Parts: sequence; structure tokens; C-alpha cells
Amino acid sequence: MAMVQPALPAQPRRAAWKWRQVRGLLTAVLFLAPYTVFFLAFLVWPIFYGLFISLHKWSLFPGQNQPFVGLDNYRTLLSDQEWWTALQNTVEFTVITVILTFVVALGAAMLVSANLKGQTLFRLIYFAPVVLSVAVVGLVWTSMWNTDIGLVNNLLNRVNLPSVEWLSSVNLVIPSLSITTAWWGFGLPMIIFLAGLRGIPPSIYDAAKVDGAGAWAMFLRITLPLLRPTILFVLVTQIIAQFQIFGQSLILTNGGPGTASMTVILYLYQVAWKFYNLGYAATIAFALAVIMGVVTAIQFLFLGREVEY
Repeated sequence: MAMVQPALPAQPRRAAWKWRQVRGLLTAVLFLAPYTVFFLAFLVWPIFYGLFISLHKWSLFPGQNQPFVGLDNYRTLLSDQEWWTALQNTVEFTVITVILTFVVALGAAMLVSANLKGQTLFRLIYFAPVVLSVAVVGLVWTSMWNTDIGLVNNLLNRVNLPSVEWLSSVNLVIPSLSITTAWWGFGLPMIIFLAGLRGIPPSIYDAAKVDGAGAWAMFLRITLPLLRPTILFVLVTQIIAQFQIFGQSLILTNGGPGTASMTVILYLYQVAWKFYNLGYAATIAFALAVIMGVVTAIQFLFLGREVEY
């Protein structure tokens, strides 16, 4: 006959239950502690310290007086014509680049998702530019856009078209940088779109074909609606990334001709390391962060309504 264990009194049961809660909480804290330390040290603290610097006339050189100026840097920013030029160039670049990247990445994803031979090879070829550094991309495309010996103008000359000053034209420099950046970076969004396309059940397309839907109708009424979460993710990440353009404009044009390709981050870089005005540079950084936050919120407002998180 099995022995029946006597039930524990109520007080020891409550003590054991509380100890299990404390042990679980302690385990969670220990697992989260390393990330929390790095998060506070390398993200939260720099943000608040940068805000503190933006309220001062902060020089790069140690030992100098760092007077508190309050919101003077922000008032100066509102009347700074170079800031507004850089912001306009950045917005123009971002719009063109995001559209190009979106179209090329989605088209490439649909191409490599089809049942064709050589899918793996094409995925590798399309993704390959992503692994290149911005310095390599800049040097390669500087040669490509060269007015005299560049490959692009060489192709134009072969079909009896005149050479174009891609990087020296005020009207063409931003589109040229956008094409360069879209070529460099469309591989990662392509992989994301490919994952989204694979998440759409094939039976939906089969049913649409039975109903007589064509390829274009299926793309508009099935593919795009079901890719809404993927599209939202790609747009948000791409806009944030392209707003921070720096290396391409520095290497290919150095902000020229004149200030036609001067971007916000390049202007911030010059303010900080050419004029040694770290307080004003921090102000530019915070202004850009606010703009990107507003743009991101608008995207979630209009595209995230029917997205399940």
C-alpha cells in the first residue's frame, strides 16, 4: 500500500512559492544584466550626454571653457542655410534611393523565388555587393561615373549619346549617388522580401488562377497586401539608413559640386571635425534624430494599421 505524504502546512507552502518567484526573478536579472549594462553605457548615456553637449558651446580641445548656451544652438540651426540645404539634399537622396531599392529588391526577390534554374547563383550575385565596404563601393563607382573614362559614359558613347557629367552636375549628382547606393544595398531587402514571399501560401495563388486572375492582378491583390508587414519593415529600416548617408557623398563628391550633395551627416562631420564645434554638431544630430522619429511614426500610422505585431 502506497504511503500518502502529508501535505505541507500553509506557511511553508507560501515560503516555497515566494522563493521560487525570487529565484525566477534573480535568474531573469542575471540574464538581462550584461545587455542592460551595455545598453545603458553605449546607448542611453551617450544620448543624454549628447543632449547635454548640445546645450553648450562645446569645444573639442580639453581645458577650454564650455559655456552653457541653452537653446541658442537650436535657434542657430533654424536660420542656418547650410543645414537646410543639407537636409533638402538628404531628403531628396532618401526618397530616390528608397524607391529604387524597394523596386529593385522586390523585383529581384520575385525573380529568385520563381522555379528557375540557377536560383542560388542569382541570389549570391544579387547579394554580393552588400558585403563590400563603403570605401570600395565609392572607389568603384567613382570610376564608373567618370566623365572621360567611366563605363557609364562609355556605354552612352557606343549608342551615339554624349557623355554626361554625372558627379559634376548639380541636377544629376544626387540621382547618381542614389543609383550607387541602391546597387550597393538592395541585396538585404531582397532577402527580407524573399522571406515574406515564401510566407504566402501557394494555395492562394492557385485559387486565384482558377478564378481567372492574371499575374498583375495577383501581384496587386495578393502579393502586396500579404507583404504589408514586410513592406513596413523594409521602408522603415531603409529610410532610417538612407537618412544617415555619409560615406558615399564623402568619397564620391565630398559634398560637391558646391553644396549640391552635402548631406546632414556630412555637414555634421564637418562642423565637428573641421570647425571643432561639438555643441552645434550634437544639435544637428538631435534634430536629425527627431526628424527620423517623426517620419518613422508617420509610416507606422499609415502602413501599420492592418499589421499584426
